[in-house]
Amino acid sequence: MSLIRINKYLSICGITSRRGADALIGEKRVTINDRTLEERGAIVDTDNDIVKVDGVEALPVEESVYVLLNKPTNTMTTLHDPFKRRTVVDYLKTLKYRVYPVGRLDFDAEGVLLLTNDGDLAYRLAHPRYRVSKIYEATVEGRFVRAKSDQIKRGIKLDDGAIGRAKVSILSYTGQQSKIRLTLTEGRKREVKQLCQKVGHPVAKLRRVEFAGIRLKNLKPGQFRNLTKAEVNRLRQLVGLI
Repeated sequence: MSLIRINKYLSICGITSRRGADALIGEKRVTINDRTLEERGAIVDTDNDIVKVDGVEALPVEESVYVLLNKPTNTMTTLHDPFKRRTVVDYLKTLKYRVYPVGRLDFDAEGVLLLTNDGDLAYRLAHPRYRVSKIYEATVEGRFVRAKSDQIKRGIKLDDGAIGRAKVSILSYTGQQSKIRLTLTEGRKREVKQLCQKVGHPVAKLRRVEFAGIRLKNLKPGQFRNLTKAEVNRLRQLVGLI
């Protein structure tokens, strides 16, 4: 029998870092033997206890895996959905090992999504503190003008009280819609949609075209590939793991 703290166990499983594990517990997303965990210092019996995160069993990592998926629209960025909606797992069935999404991409959004079982890397890439660049292309309602770009660049108060900012370029106009490109370095929940909505231009379509310098290139929606060793090393260097 092996007894270890839950945050260390989740780190060993590649789900997140130890600090990130504490956050998952605080959000009541972790269960031990189907009991929702509330104690961040809880002890796990690795031989007998069944630990789950978002309803999916957490198992120790045997090999580190790093994947880029072109996430299609109408797909949940989770491993399990209680409402039986399509999830990113449906596109990764040929993978030998389980991987976890780095951050979130909205259900109706598409594009670059990284997945890995390297918990430390995933935690840092998703954390606002490390200011990892994310680039989106959005089709918004109405004629988007430069003054709105300046407003978003200066900062707008989001629903959670935080200040959201982005660099915005206007790409084109089609009928009653505009296509814009936004570059963010914090990536808070639904930030792009909130920023556009708050300046009077609701998002009609959203696509993430780059994350931490990783682009889709020739990947079609639903397709994935393993990151190269050079790409992984660059990501780890970007967030101070090398």
